[in-house]
Amino acid sequence: MWWMMNEGGGHYCSKKTDDICGDVCGQESSRLSMSRIRCILRGIDLKTYIFLFILVPTCIFGIYIHGQKISYFLRPIWESPPKPFHDIPHYFHENVSMEALCELHGWRIREFPRRVYDAVLFSNEVDILTIRWKELYPYITHFVLLESNSTFTGIPKPMVFASHRDQFKFIEPRLTYGTIGGRFKKGENPFVEEALQRVALDYLLKIAGISDDDLLIMSDVDEIPSRHTINLLRWCDDIPQVLHLRLKNYLYSFEFLVDNNSWRASVHRYQTGKTRYAHYRQTDEILADAGWHCSFCFRHISEFIFKMKAYSHNDRVRFSHYLNPKRVQRVICKGADLFDMLPEEYTFKDIIGKMGPIPRSFSAVHLPSYLLENADKYKFLLPGNCLRENE
Repeated sequence: MWWMMNEGGGHYCSKKTDDICGDVCGQESSRLSMSRIRCILRGIDLKTYIFLFILVPTCIFGIYIHGQKISYFLRPIWESPPKPFHDIPHYFHENVSMEALCELHGWRIREFPRRVYDAVLFSNEVDILTIRWKELYPYITHFVLLESNSTFTGIPKPMVFASHRDQFKFIEPRLTYGTIGGRFKKGENPFVEEALQRVALDYLLKIAGISDDDLLIMSDVDEIPSRHTINLLRWCDDIPQVLHLRLKNYLYSFEFLVDNNSWRASVHRYQTGKTRYAHYRQTDEILADAGWHCSFCFRHISEFIFKMKAYSHNDRVRFSHYLNPKRVQRVICKGADLFDMLPEEYTFKDIIGKMGPIPRSFSAVHLPSYLLENADKYKFLLPGNCLRENE
């Protein structure tokens, strides 16, 4: 074997190396010269080049496109499920007396029902607001609605309710309507604007005359408690101070039933100085099968696009083609996700179980009565009618 050593006896070089390698034999190993780089590259075969210049960029591009999906799928690794609710069984039949229903829940019947306030923040959901108020009308003492000229994301919007107010004459004597000016701070966390509007709704409730032990419904417009649920809670004593409502969770219409796990809606026995309007978890108790949550249940494609850009999770619109009207229509009829996201779950079992389009439901049983009484007007919300108007 040929070998040589410099005068200091510190470096080794094989005579089997080529001229390029030979040029760098005497250099300090800690210094990476251009000649050394050329030497290294000469030793890389074609397969390695393919990996470096084709596969690696492809992987980076794939992570850029599907990074959100990857993070959602891996969510169970770093995030644990929230504490489970304590589910209260819900008993109801139209032929059972209210006294018997209260007793079945472990409560006593009152001598007279509580007053009930329904308070909502409003954006542009005219159809769903109509169905909500028609459902709740018999048992609501006062309706409270706050509207802003700004979305949560700082986009200017028209006063939609104000321009459609004539459609709601049936609740006008019981309505307190307020407006709030937006701050139009683009780039700010949308939840800041949302929180400020909910604080303003607290003030509007006081103007409406709410008082201690009145029932207050805290829910978004599209989270609709069933009327018999509210009637039960207003007639029964000893109900919890705060009670979440478990709603059937629908997407786009009552054709696509996601699950029964919508929980953000709540009912409160109002306490002056303590009750604050909020849309997060406030107690561990939840009443089963208490209504419907119909998210993105719009008549027009333009309403879908507006909400995608306007609501607090607008960061999910990662690519402009998500807002293409033809794509939106295809996604609706398929029962897929508008934002091309995986389910927001906490276990791999739940994520995998909900992957893909939502199975169609052909049941229109136990839906809001006004919806069925006006099926021709609201057919876009019923099974078999996924096509939307293009206005």
